Amino acid sequence: MNQSCKTDDSQLLGTQGLGQLLWRFAAPCVLAMLVTSLYNVCDQIFIGHSPLGYLGNAATSIVFPLTMVAMAFSLCFGDGAAAYLSLSLGKGDTKDIHRSIGNSLLAVFVISLLILALCLSCTDPLLRLLGATDESLSLARAYFFIIVGGFPIFMLGSSLGQIIRADGAPKVAMAAMLTGAITNIILDPIFIFPWGLNLGIQGAAWATIIGQVATLAISVWYLRCSQSFHLQAKSFKPDVKVLMATFQLGISSLISQLAIVVISIVTNVVLARYGVESVYGVDIPIAVLGIVMKVFTIVLSIAIGISIGAQPIFGYNYGAGNYARVRRLYAIVIACMLVVGVIGTLIFELAPDLVISVFGGDQPEYLEFARQTFRIFLALVSATCLIRATAITFQAVGKPIPATVLSLARDIVIFIPLALILPRFWGINGLLWAAPIADGLGLILTVIMAVPLWRELEQKEKEK
Repeated sequence: MNQSCKTDDSQLLGTQGLGQLLWRFAAPCVLAMLVTSLYNVCDQIFIGHSPLGYLGNAATSIVFPLTMVAMAFSLCFGDGAAAYLSLSLGKGDTKDIHRSIGNSLLAVFVISLLILALCLSCTDPLLRLLGATDESLSLARAYFFIIVGGFPIFMLGSSLGQIIRADGAPKVAMAAMLTGAITNIILDPIFIFPWGLNLGIQGAAWATIIGQVATLAISVWYLRCSQSFHLQAKSFKPDVKVLMATFQLGISSLISQLAIVVISIVTNVVLARYGVESVYGVDIPIAVLGIVMKVFTIVLSIAIGISIGAQPIFGYNYGAGNYARVRRLYAIVIACMLVVGVIGTLIFELAPDLVISVFGGDQPEYLEFARQTFRIFLALVSATCLIRATAITFQAVGKPIPATVLSLARDIVIFIPLALILPRFWGINGLLWAAPIADGLGLILTVIMAVPLWRELEQKEKEK
């Protein structure tokens, strides 16, 4: 192994001060997660200020759920392999780490090809299902073909980023994501606007794909000098036992991301159903909610970035039996969630116009609905941050069942029924209110499940 490539000593996970350690791992992770969010947000900003306008943003919002499907599987195996790596290091049993990572990457590649084939076999029906109208279908189709074609690159790069962080090199993961994002941001205006290549919405898609290629290239380069594993040909030989263990550790990430997909589809369908009965029509609500969801992912990226940054620290110390450090770290993470959530809430409640102006659009109905959506839909964003952080903590300490329950409860069990029922009484506003109600109920469940974990850690510490 090339020692010059090493960046961090994994043994520090069990000895260094938690605040300093969390900063070391979480800061680059947060930045990397923010960069990931910026891929789609940048497209929407530039498209919104181009001649494509809100119809272009509606088209990207329609394709967005498919990107989340790809992300779901890449994070499932990426987070699963990362958790497997951290827990193995804590236990001092590292012989199967390379198999977990090799099998995960193979699974991600195969799944990416299956998703690509499925999408190309039923393009228009799929886009219609996701909310495409006669006005937005052609734009959505043009964006769709390019973005979906890049899924193998996108998914492998996303999975490797999680693994590289757990391997003790969060700065490398950050550099990979930053390079991709900066590439995307530079190319977006050049490819989209008439003064450049004038490729329109296809230009936005190509800028995204080229950025993803840059991210994957750096991630693959890192594999030649990884710290705690070395990939060989036998690493990719299917091993059902190791792959299933990895999958179980990452299943809550899969469910969390797929929940976003289900939410996007349901909200688009509900908006199409009830938007036509409102003064806003159909395309304005779909465009606005697509923007709001992507702004929401920025806040959530900070929260998840902190939580994922803490994941190798949780996993190592839980595996090593340092239960007091696990409890202290969880308390620090929760405090961080509250700070992030409160700041986000203040911005969305007090200055929604400032956020809206970034994405262009000046129609009175558009601005009115956007203002209303930010203030209602994201009213309890703090609760969402706490729910996600606790689910990731359960995942990090090898408890996939409670992690899965938390991932399912807020989004699928609570939000979806509310999103379908409330609009029957209050129209589009009913959909907006479904989110804060689901956040509040989800937070109650989170507290109920987190308290036993805290007590379990206390008991194990006493028994040592």
